[in-house]
Amino acid sequence: MDAIEALHARNSTPKLTEPAPQGEDREAIFQAALRAPDHARLRPWRFLKVEGDARLMLGKKMAAAALLDNADLDPAIHAKQLVAPMRAPLVIIAAAKIVEHPKVPEVEQLLSTGAAVSQMLTAAHALGYAGIWRTGSVSFSRSFMSSVGLASNETIVGFVYLGTAEGRRKSLPSIDSKDFFESWPKV
Repeated sequence: MDAIEALHARNSTPKLTEPAPQGEDREAIFQAALRAPDHARLRPWRFLKVEGDARLMLGKKMAAAALLDNADLDPAIHAKQLVAPMRAPLVIIAAAKIVEHPKVPEVEQLLSTGAAVSQMLTAAHALGYAGIWRTGSVSFSRSFMSSVGLASNETIVGFVYLGTAEGRRKSLPSIDSKDFFESWPKV
């Protein structure tokens, strides 16, 4: 699949199954992330790969953090957190490592990490896999971030779920670029 086709056809796929990308395909996806726009070559990305039984451990950490952050947490939400990582055979925790820099503000470092996630998802699609970028309350939970080993200057930008699409892919609606792009200044 060529790059333009992959960019135009990629969409989020919530139902994922085995197999996850492996070997050369996995490395190609990871390398795509490492080519995200990156002002001053800070490489503000950190990715934690979670698969196999480690997904169950991650679910326990998600549920514990959700309960710690909200003592009145609905039991159904708690139960959902426990199994959330089981949605895909490979879960990647995408984090931004924020450093002080005179020319690269925090927002650029966060956006660079987001761009890396987008490139991973597009590369996975181009290779015949599927994925989805999710967040949720634990994405913003400092207790959760600490529990998975992130430092105080690291923050989660999302969870990347990767695998193979289960069932038919959803069709994408047409979007007219004129609805989003306009000339400036208006005359």
